[in-house]
Amino acid sequence: MAELTMIEAINLALRQEMEKDESVFVLGEDVGYEGGIFRTTENLYDQFGKERVMDTPMAESAILGMSLGMAVYGLKPVCEMQFSGFSYFGFHQMESQVARMRWRSRGRYTVPMVCRMPYGGGVRALEHHSESREVYYAHTPGLKIVIPSGPRNARALLVSAIRDPDPVIFFEGKSIYRSFREEVPDEEETLPIGESQVVREGGDLTMITYGALTHRALEAAETLSEEDGIEAEVIDLLTISPLDDRKLSESVRKTGRVVIVHEAHRSFGPGAEIIARINEKSFFYLEAPIQRVTGYDVITPYFAREQDYIPDTSRILQGARQALSA
Repeated sequence: MAELTMIEAINLALRQEMEKDESVFVLGEDVGYEGGIFRTTENLYDQFGKERVMDTPMAESAILGMSLGMAVYGLKPVCEMQFSGFSYFGFHQMESQVARMRWRSRGRYTVPMVCRMPYGGGVRALEHHSESREVYYAHTPGLKIVIPSGPRNARALLVSAIRDPDPVIFFEGKSIYRSFREEVPDEEETLPIGESQVVREGGDLTMITYGALTHRALEAAETLSEEDGIEAEVIDLLTISPLDDRKLSESVRKTGRVVIVHEAHRSFGPGAEIIARINEKSFFYLEAPIQRVTGYDVITPYFAREQDYIPDTSRILQGARQALSA
């Protein structure tokens, strides 16, 4: 069992699925000869050739439109937006065509495509390179939104996404692409889309998070245990659409106190929907108001203020202690 970075694990998933299934194609800007700007598709061009690993023009609408056509006619395209902020130029294809095709054709056509999008800040990138606006896509019926938090679940979820009959938006946290390694099995592994994971058990507080911030939430939970004697349960959502609210309810009914952590903007963000689900199903088990530790309602700032925008361990601890003191 090799220890891989998330980049290497995603590359492994693509390679193994392409070896297994000749209908799987990779396309996007610089994904072929260059191996992708993050080297996610490195060596795939050499192994599978330009017919299955295709460099495209700088036209996100064309990338998504081509992927839609390929999927409707029986292929399984995995397209890449170099950064999630570039995907806005093709959003009309995603909302008006990709997400609606099964409904529009009354089930005659499915769209088994994956759209990979690096998202989030923390890597000193430029404007339109650091957004965390997954809620745009989660608000679109017909799309599944997957956000892994590390190498092993990224590999397993990407395999499941490629095999899914419906379109999947696969968000990848840039800040954790190479920040740590994790054991990833050589043999095939999948995870079901739409199920969260309890990555730390506890009975005093529930922390709900996903993506890159899962690791900061775990750090905060360990600090609470060491300094306050508080055992926080940490739930990694993995998928925000569909949302696994059953597991959230089970944890909330046990702890009675909740902190939600995400990098996206606070207003109308994923945390608001999570709170609504908890209120609907577990309101009378709550012992304190739910706390949100999120990005601010501003454009993601440049280098000097970037880390002030992204929730860090100290802000998560502050939110947790506020929930515990109420």
